[in-house]
Amino acid sequence: MFNKNTIKDVLRLALPAVGEMALYMMVWVFDTMMVGQYGGKIAVSAVGLSSEIVYTFINIFISIGICIAITSLVARKYGAKDYHSAEEFASIGFLVGLLISLTISIIMFTFSENILKIAQARGEVLTFGIIYMKVVSIGLFFNMLLAIFNGVFRGYGNTKIPLLISALINIVNLSLDYVLIFGKFGFPEMGVRGAALATSIAEFSGFIFALIYMIKKSKIKIKIKYVKSLNKNKLLSLLKLAIPSSMQEGSVSICRLLSTFMVMHIGATAFAANQITTTIESLSFMPGWGFGIAATTLVGHKIGEKNYKKAKEYAFTCTLFGTIFMTLCAVLFLVCPKLLISLFIDSAEKEVIHLGALCLMIASIEQIPMGISLVLGGSLKGSGNTTTPFKISFVSSWIIRLPLMFYFIYILKVSVIYVWFITSLQWLFEGIVMFFMFKKYFKSLE
Repeated sequence: MFNKNTIKDVLRLALPAVGEMALYMMVWVFDTMMVGQYGGKIAVSAVGLSSEIVYTFINIFISIGICIAITSLVARKYGAKDYHSAEEFASIGFLVGLLISLTISIIMFTFSENILKIAQARGEVLTFGIIYMKVVSIGLFFNMLLAIFNGVFRGYGNTKIPLLISALINIVNLSLDYVLIFGKFGFPEMGVRGAALATSIAEFSGFIFALIYMIKKSKIKIKIKYVKSLNKNKLLSLLKLAIPSSMQEGSVSICRLLSTFMVMHIGATAFAANQITTTIESLSFMPGWGFGIAATTLVGHKIGEKNYKKAKEYAFTCTLFGTIFMTLCAVLFLVCPKLLISLFIDSAEKEVIHLGALCLMIASIEQIPMGISLVLGGSLKGSGNTTTPFKISFVSSWIIRLPLMFYFIYILKVSVIYVWFITSLQWLFEGIVMFFMFKKYFKSLE
């Protein structure tokens, strides 16, 4: 079933996408790591909580919402060689994304204190969290616009430029993190504020690069003429894909955010251990996301050509490689959990390191089913079906995970490690159900 050309096509798109996703996540990772070395568990909690809130809304409305819809539609129109429609969808998507991005940035900047108080942040965590969220919200406006450009690039099969842009962002962010957090080369020591400023400058740099590439070299361009003569039918087609995709991410991300708020109830040590584990595990998402993006593009191309057999072959090939990579992450979590946790916190925080290591070992259970869910979900989205992944995520998040979290934390009052057993159960359910629903859906197409 897995022929050599199929594997080449998958790896050509997926490996740069995996690298891109990993590098984008490294911006958050480096911020958390460096402020953890600078200010201990208070700084880790402040940056971790603020980042999780900000990225939750970005993922819901932009990265997984509008961007997936753009990639899916551009991929199918590009596969059908209807390049004008591909550009029209890209342009309409950019307009919608621009309005959403501006709204999110304004809300995060204006209401940062209120948002963090709702999240039960108190004391220094609240103080540092407000500083981080206000500064980083400015740069993340450009991050969201960049994500839309990348959605267009991926739609016609270009995953190398998004990888290059993410590498640029990381170089700028890492360099400025070191300089601004710790006050090197004559710059003032800015701590958490320095981490946020470094991130904002890095995101703006990436946006400028993507804008120049879009104007000069992109095969599918965003054009003002399609925005001026807005096609309402195409706008509705875009929203029909984007809304269920956003709802799917919303069901997962808001559930995860509420879970984070619940973990704060256990205490500062448990919360710091949970945030570091979440940050490390976010990197293990990357193979699943990367191969899921490749699946969205390749399946979309073949659906556009009405070659359903090849679309299914691409989907299963992406799933195979995605799960192989995530199995490697699982092994890493089992073999050296304490080493991974200690990278993010001062060695004196022994209790945080011990608790985080236990959480990370449990997180190894969910890696394979997570990979299956992410890649086959991406395949369904590439075919134009964003409703099925939403339904599965809604059940796993709101009917399985949240009630169990509430029961174990507030009623039984157990350790934070049980949170990770519950998360593993959630992903096992998603992986199994997504596999059977994918097979059923593609059988109906053939």
